[in-house]
Amino acid sequence: QVQLVESGGGLVQPGGSLRLSCAASGSGFRFTAIGWYRQAPGKQRELVAGITPGGFTNYADSVKGRFTISRDNAKNTVYLQMNSLKPEDTAVYYCNLDRRHYSSISYWDWGQGTQVTVSS
Repeated sequence: QVQLVESGGGLVQPGGSLRLSCAASGSGFRFTAIGWYRQAPGKQRELVAGITPGGFTNYADSVKGRFTISRDNAKNTVYLQMNSLKPEDTAVYYCNLDRRHYSSISYWDWGQGTQVTVSS
């Protein structure tokens, strides 16, 4: 089982930037497609970015051009660089496997997430 720890969130003004990190322990992480998800109050969790083991990336339309996902397989870590942040980006951000690639596999246990608040 992979354990996930997200970090890097905080309070930022609109237009600002943050870099989130997702550190994983356990085997298999570096061979797995990973997604960054977010959940805003009263809303369902949504996938905002994904990256394959080989580094191919994809993004939700709402963050395309502003967010960049990357990974360092040697460090078992995936990052989310968030630029030009908007108030609607406010949410708790989580990482987990990208189930679009693994329909028969359950999510790993969710980490605690990291809070991102965009407000002036």
